[in-house]
Amino acid sequence: MPRPTLVLAALLASTTMATSSAPAAEAFHGEYTISFLGITVARSSFDSRYEGDKYTIDGRASAAGLALIFDDTTGTLTASGRFSRAGIQPQAFRADYTSGKKVSMVDIRFSGGAVSSSKVLPPPKPRGDDWLPLDAGDLKGVADPIGATVIRADSLDEVCGRTVKMYDGEMRANLVLTPVSKGKMAVKGYQGPTVTCLMTFQPVSGYAQRRKALKFLRDRSKIMVTFAPLGQTGIYAPIHATVGTEIGTITVKARRFEAKS
Repeated sequence: MPRPTLVLAALLASTTMATSSAPAAEAFHGEYTISFLGITVARSSFDSRYEGDKYTIDGRASAAGLALIFDDTTGTLTASGRFSRAGIQPQAFRADYTSGKKVSMVDIRFSGGAVSSSKVLPPPKPRGDDWLPLDAGDLKGVADPIGATVIRADSLDEVCGRTVKMYDGEMRANLVLTPVSKGKMAVKGYQGPTVTCLMTFQPVSGYAQRRKALKFLRDRSKIMVTFAPLGQTGIYAPIHATVGTEIGTITVKARRFEAKS
């Protein structure tokens, strides 16, 4: 599961996130597919629990369909944190994944509204002369890959028109959301209004400036994200997304999006 997949996993995972001002715990379950040029290449499922302003998420992802011929990647994602008036405040994020005999891990911890520690295994390779390093200020007020795509707003009209700061364990990026349209969508467990935003990807630091895939995402990719409300929580999360890449379009789609009894 290479690093770009963490961004896609974030879009999947965030569809299950919610919070409530009531003390009673709420739980959600989601099932998703990632397809490339119409062919399913991965599946994922997430279970979330929310109590007051706290949340915990456990997810699983694996290659699927024709992708199994070339890739046997499987992985797990966990995240925890809380919501405040200022927005989401993550506490911990961890991704563990295996591909063949290769084992990889990303672990991020937060404290006082900033990243307190970050660990990536295997360790990153030596940096080239085009590497743009992180500044200390880049790690303040950021969200992990799951929390970065969850929006708290008073209405659908206020979901877009904002910039979200994301840190994935190595790279800092901004996700700029611009309103496009409103509509409706139905999947198992949800039927109702949605809002679609154009998401502009802006790498900030912690990346190789000559990396072609990132330059394409920044300069040419069209990323569309459709958000849906989670009950009466005031939280809006992606239910569908498309990401343009150099070789075709990747689609993230929720197949199930429902509360657990």
